[in-house]
Amino acid sequence: MSATLSAHLPALQVVLPLIAAPFCVILRKSAAAWFIALVFSWVSLGISIMLLEQVLTHGPISYLLGSWPAPWGIEYKVDKLSAFIMLIVTSIGSITMIFAPKSVNLEIPKDRVYLFYTMYLLTFAGLLGITITGDAFNLFVFLEISSLSSYVLISLGSERNALTAALRYLILGTVGATFYIIGVGLMYQMTGTLNIADLAERLPEVAETRTILVALGFVTVGIGLKLGLFPLHVWLPNAYAYAPSVVTAFLAATATKVAVYMLLRVYFTIFGTDIFAALPIDEFLLVLGLIAIVTMSGVAIYQNNAKRLLAYSSVAQVGYMVIGISMVTATGLTATILHLFNHAMIKGALFLALAAVFYRIKSVKIDDMAGLGKEMPYTMAAFVVGGFSLVGVPLTVGFISKWYLILGALEKGWWPVAALILFSSLLAVIYFWKVIEVAYFKPRPESADTVSDVPLSMLIPLWVLVGANIFFGTNSNLTVSTAMGAAKALIGGAP
Repeated sequence: MSATLSAHLPALQVVLPLIAAPFCVILRKSAAAWFIALVFSWVSLGISIMLLEQVLTHGPISYLLGSWPAPWGIEYKVDKLSAFIMLIVTSIGSITMIFAPKSVNLEIPKDRVYLFYTMYLLTFAGLLGITITGDAFNLFVFLEISSLSSYVLISLGSERNALTAALRYLILGTVGATFYIIGVGLMYQMTGTLNIADLAERLPEVAETRTILVALGFVTVGIGLKLGLFPLHVWLPNAYAYAPSVVTAFLAATATKVAVYMLLRVYFTIFGTDIFAALPIDEFLLVLGLIAIVTMSGVAIYQNNAKRLLAYSSVAQVGYMVIGISMVTATGLTATILHLFNHAMIKGALFLALAAVFYRIKSVKIDDMAGLGKEMPYTMAAFVVGGFSLVGVPLTVGFISKWYLILGALEKGWWPVAALILFSSLLAVIYFWKVIEVAYFKPRPESADTVSDVPLSMLIPLWVLVGANIFFGTNSNLTVSTAMGAAKALIGGAP
């Protein structure tokens, strides 16, 4: 029985949250919907751990839906990279669901709370489907499932601006999805297949045709919109700033990471490293990444809304990942994959800390956070540790990511790039210090109500993520070895 169940884990990873979502609608009770979302999130986390263990022990897993052989049938493929990304999504989702009830009940009208958990499970399933599918069109289907439900999640924000932010995201997200599917259609026209592994075999014969080069451009723009790649990031700051706090924490830690995973799959699994010789994609990505880490960090400095500040920071962090991709080396890709994992923990912790702040003072404006260092000591201490990790202070996961990114730059002889990476980290110190200065060195206004720290049901999951920032910053063997193995597989074993 256990062996049979184990063989179907890839399908269960997607099917279970999809099946669970309608039950939240049927029950329409906030407590019951939360319990369903919590249970299935943790079940998915268990499945992710088992799949990662299987991949590390026995190698990649291929699962054929309906026993139809690839490329005619849909294949689910789990390798080191996809298992690693699944672990990120399910870990963040599981921890966020423990934190969620009090925050959600405060920020979302009672009659819509069940809708939040329904959309969360659909987004969760869509992100996992993107990660696990081995079919380029099936990836589009899961992309739409996660995107459509994300639009609803953002629109549930308490401010009217949330509707505007959701509409802008919907429009640009639809454009991005359209670009992606046009690119896939052009590839299908030239190869006659949608299976990712089959595409990788057939594309080299037609890789230099105008149709395939145009297809690559369409796919790049489509995915770039989804991951918030500069200058296609215009939807992201408002979406993060006006969405319910838990939604922001979940999407910031997972959605953009899965989009970066899509970019890795397209460039290195489908097209292969030869495409970088045919087109100056690496130079294009490098320029965009460098502009993002400097300009977006600079814009973050001038924000007075802490969620918007972290949103612009997220665009900068995507820039770091894109720089790693542009190196087209094992070290550069290792840095990108590590930062996928590490940044999920960093931003998850920081946005959950802001969710706790909003729970107490109904605001995340930096000026309104005066004196919270004393009145909410555990929450603000978590924010400080998360900020240290964002900057890249040693003993945190942020340091590990930037260390490998700088190593990759130095391997390529890109000294100016390494210098800009360090400079952008100094800019992160400036915008992070803005919050610390107000919270710890400015007194609480006399007219403001006295507040206390949030309940343990919110503090514990927050500090689990903070603890993960320290643990994986001091015990990085598992994450580094997995990321390095995935990077070498992507790049074909090249140094």
